[in-house]
Amino acid sequence: CSKGITSFVQSFVSQPGVNLEHPMSTEANHAIATLRQQGEQLAIVPQNLIEFWNVYTRLSDRNGLGRTPTQAITEIQDLKVLFPLLLDTPDIYQRWEHCVVTYGVSGVRVHDARLVAAMLVHDLTHILTFNTRDFVRYAEISAVHPADVSMPEQESDAIFKI
Repeated sequence: CSKGITSFVQSFVSQPGVNLEHPMSTEANHAIATLRQQGEQLAIVPQNLIEFWNVYTRLSDRNGLGRTPTQAITEIQDLKVLFPLLLDTPDIYQRWEHCVVTYGVSGVRVHDARLVAAMLVHDLTHILTFNTRDFVRYAEISAVHPADVSMPEQESDAIFKI
C-alpha cells in the first residue's frame, strides 16, 4: 500500500485545476480541496504527467492548451508538489495485461486500463475523474466525478458522499 495515500487523481481532473480558464476548473479545485479537508491524500502516476504534457503542449486548435514545453515542465513540477508521484513498477504491466484481457479493453481505452493497473499495484481504490463512464467496467475501483464530492455532514465521517 502507498503510505497513507487513499485516492488517485486522473490527469483530466488536475488539468482544469491548473488551467484556471477551463470551465471545469472550479469544480475540480473544489473536489480536490474537499477531499483533502476530509483527510484524503490524492496521488498521481507518471502516465498522468505524460497525458498532461500532451494536452498542455498540444495546439489549441487541436483541443490542447497550446503552451510551451518550458511552461509544461513548470506546471509538472507544481503538480508533483501538490500530488505525490507514485512511480511505475514492473508489476504495472502485468496488471495492465490482466485488465485488458479480463475486461476486453481495446483502442484508446487501453490507457485507462493502465491507470487502473497503476491504481491496483499501489492499492488505490478511488479515482477522481470527469470521465467516470470510462472506468465503470473495473470492479476493483470506484470512479468519482468531482461534482459528486461534497463536504460530509457535520456528524458524518463519510469520505465520498455520492
